[in-house]
Amino acid sequence: MIYLISDYSLGAHPKVMQALMETNLEHTDGYGLDRFSDECTELIREWIGKPEADVHYFVGGTPCNTTTISAGLRPYEGVITPSAGHIYVHETGSIESTGHRQFAMPTKDGKLRPEDIETALLHHEDEHTVIPKMVYITQPTENGGVYTKAEMTALSECCRKHNLTFYIDGARLGTALTWPENDLTIQELADLADAFYIGGTKIGALFGEALVLTHPEKFDDRFRYMIKRQGALLAKGRLIAVQLKALFAGGEDSLYFALSRHENEQAIRLANGIVEAGYELWVPHQTNQVFVIMDNAKIAELEKEFVFYTWCPYDENHSVIRLVTSWGTTEEEVDALLKAL
Repeated sequence: MIYLISDYSLGAHPKVMQALMETNLEHTDGYGLDRFSDECTELIREWIGKPEADVHYFVGGTPCNTTTISAGLRPYEGVITPSAGHIYVHETGSIESTGHRQFAMPTKDGKLRPEDIETALLHHEDEHTVIPKMVYITQPTENGGVYTKAEMTALSECCRKHNLTFYIDGARLGTALTWPENDLTIQELADLADAFYIGGTKIGALFGEALVLTHPEKFDDRFRYMIKRQGALLAKGRLIAVQLKALFAGGEDSLYFALSRHENEQAIRLANGIVEAGYELWVPHQTNQVFVIMDNAKIAELEKEFVFYTWCPYDENHSVIRLVTSWGTTEEEVDALLKAL
């Protein structure tokens, strides 16, 4: 079977595993209070040009999102998200479990825009209603779309105009930053956001995300208490930092960007081949997720050799499938699917 269902179906890149093995027998303190975490934090600060940023490490995106959002809101405040946002669709009510409302705004393409934020603010009238206080987006979007520099700047300016905290989920951030048409650097993103995270789980790590608070004053001043309260403070915290350090070292020439580019390159080959074979893409292709409209009978045929995700129904006889390339996807695997089509 050939796996194109996710970008985390493999383990970790060999260089990440090598870094874990080389440090395996070294004793350190726990809970991220170790030299590896300190070194990774300094590396990230230098990379993004924010020497005063707070950096925290999480096993995965859901505990990172839940902790960050709950730490940035008062009990009577909520978060604005596109209706396709990961926290609204795929995190099993984790935000609601902390007592915070989500203002899920319908969008035409999964991208939130300033006018959506303005509409959400109309939900608040007085002390009888929840106050929208944070804006959440993913870069790239759940549909694989990439926010341009202009779009991201417009969101940031809208948030600052209304004193809203701007938080960016970067589970697949590397694929957005290395997309050929991307015009936004990680340094510029750090200037525009109040908080964002750089995902490792989907780009070569066994697990691990690095949360960056560029404006820590907008969050609970005992942030590590919030991490612990959410069950997200890993005792062997250095395991995250060791992996991310191996990925991030080198900045623009890092393994992280090399693997992200590979994911994009294989997805471009896949998307172009699918169109050439006569199939229609559900949304314009960007980054490492390819959405295809396909006959249900053809889907059943493909499932005998390939593992992928049926995203949603399209009509009575067709569905949308999602194909995802990973750091380990080979040209041979892509060619095999195209041959089957």
